Amino acid sequence: MRKPYTVTIAILACLIALPSQSDDITIENVQAERRGGSWTFAVTLRHADTGWKHYADGWEIRTSSGDVLGRRELRHPHETEQPFTRSLSNVAIPAGTETVEIRAHCSVDGWVGKPFQVTLKP
Repeated sequence: MRKPYTVTIAILACLIALPSQSDDITIENVQAERRGGSWTFAVTLRHADTGWKHYADGWEIRTSSGDVLGRRELRHPHETEQPFTRSLSNVAIPAGTETVEIRAHCSVDGWVGKPFQVTLKP
């Protein structure tokens, strides 16, 4: 007869073996606003920053075909400010572009997390 804790141990062992997704950056919100002939993007990120050795260090705006339209570098960790929002102005968007995506970058893991799709409203 199997003991109930055997199943629990097996489940825990499987969970421990799974790769951790806790280091991913979550893009919680993006606001895009047209200002004259260019755009301003305000991006809200959440990441488990642990200090200078591991933090969310940037994000970029790109087309669906992968062309980078702008990049915002984050120059320091935000351990005590989560989530946090940073903006990038004067982003030129090619005529006819209806959507862009935002990707976030981690100082350790590189481009991580799910890209955030943004529909541009004229």
